[in-house]
Amino acid sequence: MFAKTVLIALPERDFDPTEVAISWQVLRAAGYRVCFATPGGRAAAGDPLMLAGEGLDPWGWLPGLRRFKLLGLLLRARRDARQAYARMLDDNGFRQPLSYAQLRLDDFDGLLLPGGHWARGMRAYLEDPSLQAFVGAFLASAKPVAAICHGVLLAARSPGADGRSALYGRKTTGLTWAMERSAWNLTRFYGRFWDPNYYRTYREAAGEPAGYMSVQAEVGRALASPADFLDVPKGAPDYLRKTSGLHRDSQRDSRPAWVVRDGNYLSARWPGDVHAFAQGFVEMLAQ
Repeated sequence: MFAKTVLIALPERDFDPTEVAISWQVLRAAGYRVCFATPGGRAAAGDPLMLAGEGLDPWGWLPGLRRFKLLGLLLRARRDARQAYARMLDDNGFRQPLSYAQLRLDDFDGLLLPGGHWARGMRAYLEDPSLQAFVGAFLASAKPVAAICHGVLLAARSPGADGRSALYGRKTTGLTWAMERSAWNLTRFYGRFWDPNYYRTYREAAGEPAGYMSVQAEVGRALASPADFLDVPKGAPDYLRKTSGLHRDSQRDSRPAWVVRDGNYLSARWPGDVHAFAQGFVEMLAQ
């Protein structure tokens, strides 16, 4: 018998496998029932580049060489996440998701919003009005909500009762422009040159400054103050470990993680925070 039911909202493709599968694994291990939802109620698929790491290196467009990975090994999901993803594929809740139109606030005790960046799949998730309305209602309730990476952008786009962002007046973190720019530069200059904007879900229009359409900038514009977007403060313990992008947290080591809680809302930046993020969400659900 499950104590509570948690919903993980997904696009139909290209979500980040680490943020979803590790969160699912931690929630299930804690005894929670996990349901999923996609735009049309069809089973979702994670970002294949983040799973295999193939196609991120400069030779990744060549069929005979794409299996040889350098950048792909650095950027793809870690082994524990790939293993959790493989197990999640056999989960009935994952294989039989609800549609966004079926979602009802009273059916769930918690909501988790993961991220991803490949525009071909993520935009349908980030821009869906029915999902945004559901997220806004959930944030207005006392029920726990957790958002990571581009999931924070979905939360910021979701309307509150007053028409402003449901995150207005809250503190949050999310994918920082420094992290987004670093991954973008790494792949467009040293890797996936034929698809240089793979790491940018939204690009700036002519006349807009660099980073204007980044997650951090858009979320910051939705908040009561851009200062309510919280990055790791300089001087914080393990500052370089948290901000270099070279370290990810694990079940045993939370030092690289940066997670922000504000009331019933929990946020994190990227897959490198996911173990602390998921465990923090479990603790919120137990309160």
